[in-house]
Amino acid sequence: VKQAKMSDFEFPEYYSFPPFFTIQPVSATRQKQLALWRDLILKYHTANKEKTLVVHDCTLWKNEGIQRELNRDNVRLICEDFVNNGNGEWEDEAKTRIRIMWKKPEELAGDLLAWADRSGFKGQVCTLYELSSGEDSEGASFEGADEELIRRALAILEERGQVAIFKGDTSEEDGVKFF
Repeated sequence: VKQAKMSDFEFPEYYSFPPFFTIQPVSATRQKQLALWRDLILKYHTANKEKTLVVHDCTLWKNEGIQRELNRDNVRLICEDFVNNGNGEWEDEAKTRIRIMWKKPEELAGDLLAWADRSGFKGQVCTLYELSSGEDSEGASFEGADEELIRRALAILEERGQVAIFKGDTSEEDGVKFF
């Protein structure tokens, strides 16, 4: 099912199933439904390289093709579930914006290490900018990722002694050496 959007994101079939837009009353069904929403939000934002979900202005909440839209309470429930499962975090106290964790920091740490190994960056220094936006990271799971998420993943690797992090003049110039 293709939706009119700036990307070529392929919406899953369940997105065109009207009951998907009404939170189900049976607990087991609701848990499966919320898991589908988490998966959809992650895949959509990752595919579109979007780092933030603006709660009141998210394309996913409305499917014009079947004339269905989530109500405000259901949007809030889905967002709370998304954050509570570690897939995102609130950017503000009013809970209007969610930082999307394309991957959890632990997963991203593994991806960064594997990338450094494959790309010949073991023993080399590169900047945070090069990791998120450089030519060498094209196609990597962390390409275009939120800088804070990359920093968290690198901190995990630093704790394990697998990288050293160097402070630059600006945050984009901060460097990392892979061991």
